[in-house]
Amino acid sequence: MKDLMIKSASLVLSALLAVGCGGKSSNSRKQETITDKGSDTMVQLAQRWAEEYGKADSTVKIEVSGGGSGTGISALINGSTDICNASRQMKPDEQKQIKTKFGNEAIEIPVAKDGISIYANEANTTDSLTLEQLRGIFLGQITDWKDVGGTPGKIILYGRENSSGTYEFFKEHVLEKKDFPSIVQTLSGTSAIVSAVTKDQNGIGYGGAGYSKGVKTIKIVSATTKMAIAPTEENVLSGAYPLSRYLYFYVRQTPTGATKNYIDWVLGPKGQALVKELGYFPLKGNAGA
Repeated sequence: MKDLMIKSASLVLSALLAVGCGGKSSNSRKQETITDKGSDTMVQLAQRWAEEYGKADSTVKIEVSGGGSGTGISALINGSTDICNASRQMKPDEQKQIKTKFGNEAIEIPVAKDGISIYANEANTTDSLTLEQLRGIFLGQITDWKDVGGTPGKIILYGRENSSGTYEFFKEHVLEKKDFPSIVQTLSGTSAIVSAVTKDQNGIGYGGAGYSKGVKTIKIVSATTKMAIAPTEENVLSGAYPLSRYLYFYVRQTPTGATKNYIDWVLGPKGQALVKELGYFPLKGNAGA
């Protein structure tokens, strides 16, 4: 009986040691955090990538925040984010700051494609615009929808803040680097622009293709073919849509370890499948199948 009690106590002690030592070791594996900041155009996509990657690798946590491409690039420069999301390319002076501080330029990684869409209210009767007309509208030179073939009404302009990569792209490629007039109502984030346009029959705004639910997308007339082109996957990937662009990750150095694994996953079939699912466009040759 005494031997049995000693044996039982020994088994209990072994079990406790297994929980206290072996069990603890298996459950306390340190979780690595990767910070990911920048483009509001990309934020819903980046959040979904982070969520799904976390299911695939529980040892890595991706913390995503927006604020605009400029905000993300500033965070990359000052070292407060591991990955910057940007809907525009870094400027030479931004790259110079990275090189001065870290010894090399930031690594640019295209992760998806996008077509800047022109949002109008679903009741709007205008179906297409030339780039020249769009430029005239956002420079305040065309002020009534009847002047571009639509139902008469004062055109109300909605745009992004100047920290936005979409703002920068639109200014360069549509306004030909001219400044937006003060009549443009500046909103923080593409969702806010879409929300405003859905409530304003005379409103017009711009932003990523992934946000165009609930609004009418106005086609852009090609300067060469004179055809009205919609920001579809085929047109964006082929470059036929005139406001096509890449979306980027930027990192300070060649990625390694957990960061490399995450970026490889984003560029792989599962990550690119989410690009398509959320209304953006996967990189050519990788449709996320």
